Amino acid sequence: MNTTDFDHTGPIDYLVVEFPADRQPDGSALPLLRDLVENNVIRVLDLVFVRKGTDGTVEGIAIDAVGFAGEFDVALFAEAASDLLHPTDLEQAAEVLEPGCSGAILVYENCWAAPFASALRREGAQLVASGRIPVQGILAALDAADSVS
Repeated sequence: MNTTDFDHTGPIDYLVVEFPADRQPDGSALPLLRDLVENNVIRVLDLVFVRKGTDGTVEGIAIDAVGFAGEFDVALFAEAASDLLHPTDLEQAAEVLEPGCSGAILVYENCWAAPFASALRREGAQLVASGRIPVQGILAALDAADSVS
């Protein structure tokens, strides 16, 4: 991605997902991820799977070796590699995984926000803070509000 491409790029986010040690990922979320890509909501820049051993060691897992159930063609995501992820990024992401668990690290561009972000950059604006509110936090706040009512 060069500087000219950046002029038309949406915000780039990442997420780390942990799969329970006692359950193999089934791949049921991959068709939904594909739909987001096909509908130009996001662009997958990197998708990496890792396994954290019970001793804390981390190893990469090729997407076609994860063992997803079903008929989904993983080739679409097997080629997602922008080189934005450095080996130290993978190590840091794996630190949040529990021993014995596997995980996925996803880096994606928010294509839906690209025109808005481009307009802001042309105005000289810059993003100075960002964050997410976890669903658990929203549910807790709603429960707290209900108990006050």
